Amino acid sequence: MGESIAEATLTSWLKEVGEAIEMDEAVFEIATDKVDSEVPSEVEGILTEKRFEVDEIVKVGETVAVIETVSTGNGQIETATEEVVEEVAEPKFVEEVEETVEVAKEAMEKPLEDYGSSERFYSPLVKNIAKKEGVTMEELESIAGSGKEGRVTKNDILAYLEQGRSSQPKTVVPETIQKPEAVKEVSAAEIDQPHEVSRVQANGEDEVIPLSRMGKLIAKHMTESIATSAHVQSFIEVDVTNVVNWRNKTKDLFMEREGEKLTFTPIFMEAIAKAIKKYPMINISLVGDTVIKKKNINIGMAAALPDGNLIVPVIKNADQLNLVGMAKVVNDLANRARQNALKPDEIQDGTYTVTNVGGFGSVLGTPIINQPQVGILALGAIRKVPAVIETNEGDFIGIRHKMFLSHSYDHRVVNGALGGMFVKTVADYLESWDVNRDI
Repeated sequence: MGESIAEATLTSWLKEVGEAIEMDEAVFEIATDKVDSEVPSEVEGILTEKRFEVDEIVKVGETVAVIETVSTGNGQIETATEEVVEEVAEPKFVEEVEETVEVAKEAMEKPLEDYGSSERFYSPLVKNIAKKEGVTMEELESIAGSGKEGRVTKNDILAYLEQGRSSQPKTVVPETIQKPEAVKEVSAAEIDQPHEVSRVQANGEDEVIPLSRMGKLIAKHMTESIATSAHVQSFIEVDVTNVVNWRNKTKDLFMEREGEKLTFTPIFMEAIAKAIKKYPMINISLVGDTVIKKKNINIGMAAALPDGNLIVPVIKNADQLNLVGMAKVVNDLANRARQNALKPDEIQDGTYTVTNVGGFGSVLGTPIINQPQVGILALGAIRKVPAVIETNEGDFIGIRHKMFLSHSYDHRVVNGALGGMFVKTVADYLESWDVNRDI
């Protein structure tokens, strides 16, 4: 699934136990971040076992299903396993998976306690162990996780139960305890009284539309970004008349020669990649008190999907592409994004993001930073406007093609000078576009 992918969520089974499976036929679907992918079988046979349920998280390397293949020459049955990556699990690992399956089966018999109030991620297995052992939310939060990004693993919670929990005092309040007279008596009704929360009520004429899985991910990602970064914006108006005239003159030849449409997007991406190379401190991430300066310039390209959701495919090493290469990559990613055919690795590892709000008629916008990046640039609509044109013979009014660039950046690490100079450099590249440039 790509080097940067560590786990995925199993979203649906396409085959049931006992069904025949042909080679390259899809067995189940998984989701990583915003991309859904079908996992095909590499063998022909019968599905004999499912080792994960829908909505469970599968780590790279874990066995998901067992397929009984055709009989071998000596009469024995040969079996093969379908895994997220092409690796065969070691025997010890298979035992651990089987143990996990048993716990998961127990979890299906009774619902898991809701630990959703925590901002920390807990796997269904960890939640089930916590519920079974009566681990409170406070206890679970106190466990130091050894997994990715500090996640609590099965071994962490089992170690806590065996060693740490027994040594922690428990508060017991005897039923016969006497209340000091100085303590105000509070009725049970007052204790149970919830805080007043404004709720939206739907009447019979309203349409109730549940958020899709991607919609929930986007909502969570956006609110986390606002809570994490100190957003500030810089705006600049750009005269792109030379760019417009050059593209109008070149687009037919480009289509004839390359078989690709020449849109404005690859032109903007080229200018942005050059500006990032000039100001590499825009191409960073903040981890705690440490700044990570990225070596590669990977520009995310926000793309609207037919269902109204948003996805951000990434142009890897954008500074190393010429305009023809950039156009081909941009067109390919945009087309496959609309067809829901992107690979998980193609939306990972972005270091800076660009969004085209002008495609929907917006003059400018204030985009939200795509974490853990520190900047995002919004491209406004290109419009014909009257403008003052300075020449050696004097100033005069003329019709020019202009647009706004809106740069949102994280003020924790990017000051106004850097944020402003960066977007000004992008504008300078576009305004100085060579109208005689060859493709």
